[in-house]
Amino acid sequence: MPAAALTRQKLIQSALKLFVSQGVSNTTTRQIANRAEVNEVTLFRHFGNKYGLLLAVLEESTAFMHLGETLVQQLNFSGDMNQALKNYASAYLHALDQVAPLVRSVIGEAEAYPPENRQALGQGLTRANHHVAQYFATVIQQGQLKTLLPPEKLASLLNGMLLGYATVELTTESHQLWESEADFLEQVRLLFLQGAIAPYNGQASLSNGSGELSTPLLPHPAILDPAVLDPAGLDLAVLDLPASMVHQILKQTRKVSPQAYAIAYVLFGAGLSAEEVINLKRMHQICDSSNPLTRWLKGRKDSSPAMFLSEATAADADKSLVPLDLPTLMAQWQTWVDGLLVPQGHAPGIAQAQPTWCVEMLMRGVTLENLSILTGQPQSALRPYDERAKQKAALEQATQLDRKSS
Repeated sequence: MPAAALTRQKLIQSALKLFVSQGVSNTTTRQIANRAEVNEVTLFRHFGNKYGLLLAVLEESTAFMHLGETLVQQLNFSGDMNQALKNYASAYLHALDQVAPLVRSVIGEAEAYPPENRQALGQGLTRANHHVAQYFATVIQQGQLKTLLPPEKLASLLNGMLLGYATVELTTESHQLWESEADFLEQVRLLFLQGAIAPYNGQASLSNGSGELSTPLLPHPAILDPAVLDPAGLDLAVLDLPASMVHQILKQTRKVSPQAYAIAYVLFGAGLSAEEVINLKRMHQICDSSNPLTRWLKGRKDSSPAMFLSEATAADADKSLVPLDLPTLMAQWQTWVDGLLVPQGHAPGIAQAQPTWCVEMLMRGVTLENLSILTGQPQSALRPYDERAKQKAALEQATQLDRKSS
């Protein structure tokens, strides 16, 4: 490394250590130069002043400079957006946590910075978005993410939320905005990959019966994977289905075929998503009681390990047995619910089966903690279901009292 570049790095690392230990305002350029074992004039020659050096610390120190590249590199190792975003967000927050005193100092002393240096810091944040925007542009092009926002705006939104989280965590105590870092990251994942805040047909909330809108019911994370979106547009907030409609769907599938009936039974009786249903294997069946699923399996005369088969092959054991795929399941669902409309005025979507199961479990007495264990989701993501279950229970109680009084 050339001598000038080596000197620059020594100054950056010395400044970082002093900024972390005693804050930006309490650190002088002379202290930084002395720690780096160079003349103070050399510092001015490289960075202009202390705030120019601070900008270099934020842009070039090893604690920050590789964050964007980390996300882009995920494309070379995994096509899983969930894991890529999780790795990047965790690395981002870990980097800030490693220099927590510096973050507090930068935030607390921002008003003391000259306007040109605050502008430079803003430009530094803008440049930091480049690699993240590059990642989003790639996954959008590959069809892994559908969005109305350009990649640059998505990158700004993600980094802004992460920086906001770090600011709150490092400068406040006893807040109740989220349960933990894992809880916060799960909400970020929901927002980016499941569209958790978008309106559903213009009405994302539940009516409370008086014309006012109550808390939106967010979907279970598994049901809104881009691979399992309902063709009718159920890629937004999903509501549970009325019990009468569930009975209609089960009744209809029973007429169609044993497999159709078994699939509906699994969707509404086990709380599985469409994607989970098509990936089921026969070995996953552990219940010996008589139900639509066991009856379907007992009637099978093939040796395919798949729990469900394409209807064209299920009836002919001589043909090559093809496991049920997602497009086929989605098409079959459309025939099962043909002519049905939910109270919001649209056809029921397969993605609504899982919220229906969650609400039903809560109404039957399953605790939020146990539902979290069953679904693998944090309690914060399931609370809207709990609210919905309470609403339905209150309505049922009021209905029963009304019947008694009449």
